[in-house]
Amino acid sequence: MVSDDKVDSGRRHFLTVATTVTGVVGAVAAAAPFILSLKPSARTQALGAPVEADVSKLEPGARMIVEWRGKPVWIIRRTPEMLASLSKYDSLLKDPNSEDPNSLQPSYAQNADRAINPEFLVLIGVCTHLGCSPEFRPQPAADINSGGFLCACHGSKFDLSGRVYKGVPAPTNLPVPAYRFIGPSNILIGDDTGVAA
Repeated sequence: MVSDDKVDSGRRHFLTVATTVTGVVGAVAAAAPFILSLKPSARTQALGAPVEADVSKLEPGARMIVEWRGKPVWIIRRTPEMLASLSKYDSLLKDPNSEDPNSLQPSYAQNADRAINPEFLVLIGVCTHLGCSPEFRPQPAADINSGGFLCACHGSKFDLSGRVYKGVPAPTNLPVPAYRFIGPSNILIGDDTGVAA
């Protein structure tokens, strides 16, 4: 038996388009919560955000500690005597100008001061050997055992710029994080936008 009904191609086309559009909208609606769940939470974003440190009350020769991304960041206000001691032991250092490509630091830390303003040293206070926190010894280096930073875990030694001495377990200098001054006595850690290299 042959049907006399004619195929309504316009209606068929409309139903095909409507079904396709409904399917696409449904798939997007189903995937949206999953895609949004991949976005970092506000807390996670806050943990990685730059932190500001006010160094106006930091005494010469003293250190303050700021937490950034779960790590201690040391800010040391160096005295003229501390700065003068930096060149005494260059021949004993593994990487006096911080040129080791394995050393994590910005280009403005590739010098003896390892700082934008030599008076203020900014370092991540974690030994590059196994992650211990070195002890701060603020006296200018009378010898490599006095001034600088000593890691009690395995004996790594660093000078008052965080540069590692030869013959110790630590492979690289203490890291300098990205930072910049946002005022005469305020440092923004974690953001060096606009800092000249």
